[in-house]
Amino acid sequence: MSISKISSSREIEGILLASGSGLETLRAVPKPPHERIVTKDPGGFRDAMARWFSEHGKDYPWRRTRDPYAILVSEVMLQQTRIATVLGRGFYTSFLRTFPDVKRLAGADDAVLLKAWEGLGYYRRARMLRETARVVLERHGGRFPDERDRLLDLPGVGPYTAGALLAFAFDKPAVLVDGNVLRVLARIMDFSDPVDAGPGRKRIDTWAAALADPERPRVYHSALMELGQTHCRPGAPDCETCPVSRWCRTRNPAALPVKGRRIGITDVEEHAVWLRDRRGRVLLHREDGPRRTGLWKLPVRRTDECADLPLRTEHRYSITRYRVSLKVHQGLAGKIRPRAGEEWVEVEEIRRLAMAAPFRKVLERLLPEIGNQV
Repeated sequence: MSISKISSSREIEGILLASGSGLETLRAVPKPPHERIVTKDPGGFRDAMARWFSEHGKDYPWRRTRDPYAILVSEVMLQQTRIATVLGRGFYTSFLRTFPDVKRLAGADDAVLLKAWEGLGYYRRARMLRETARVVLERHGGRFPDERDRLLDLPGVGPYTAGALLAFAFDKPAVLVDGNVLRVLARIMDFSDPVDAGPGRKRIDTWAAALADPERPRVYHSALMELGQTHCRPGAPDCETCPVSRWCRTRNPAALPVKGRRIGITDVEEHAVWLRDRRGRVLLHREDGPRRTGLWKLPVRRTDECADLPLRTEHRYSITRYRVSLKVHQGLAGKIRPRAGEEWVEVEEIRRLAMAAPFRKVLERLLPEIGNQV
């Protein structure tokens, strides 16, 4: 088959992939020009989004409810965690089983709350969620307000979360710009200024407000976010089957959005010790710092204090702008002594303690050696 007889650019890509040549050139070819101006035809744009979403929208559990509490839980979880993680590991449904309403969450014990959030990280989110539940219970009789200003008065609720509650729980007009929406709008408007701060972000917010659907906010915002997750994804998007490609002004979507200079990743080492006493108990530390207060972990020591201790296991993880190598050393009685905040814990109790994921993972490796699982 000759190239001239091929009707789909996807067919061309398949042939070039098979031949092993020309793919880089193909991907560099810009998409066709737009047919309509979105700011002059917002109704057509909104209708196209609604039609596409009605046929292709994913079935997430938070899309099956109008309960503002359940929607708030999903929004807070998804602030720093991917959808696949929240759903695949059952965090969302498990948390709602433990705390089905604001009353149960408002009265949650700290240890139980942190255990229910274990594995999601950024534990301050769980405590802030509890504070929100307490204020809703105390000031609003357990019912979430449905006005933007009153939602913004709730602890931990900023403009984005307030907009999400208005749109998804109350189906009221709102403006929502997450990372996916920001990318979609930057490409549709062919906006090449940095979008993560300053004037560029204000322009994106202005366009978001102008294009938002006042009649179908719940559907529209769900559709726009999903478009960013599927067709208008980072890197090379799927423009060929995009439902709103006719309104998209950019000719080179892979180059957008433009962001400011990113902070570099810093490699650090963290040294911990694995030590048991004569009764078989494990030495653990209950954290009291600003990030993981109330969580348990193996005792941490300075690098020089662990220099002569055998290495038992190592685990790598990332947090914010740090790439951490957690090294766990075999503690030796006489060289490692308990310090303030450290306790001997029975092995069977460890499973019930709230613990940050990196330390849970290394304990899962070490405890089977003595015939016990975390």
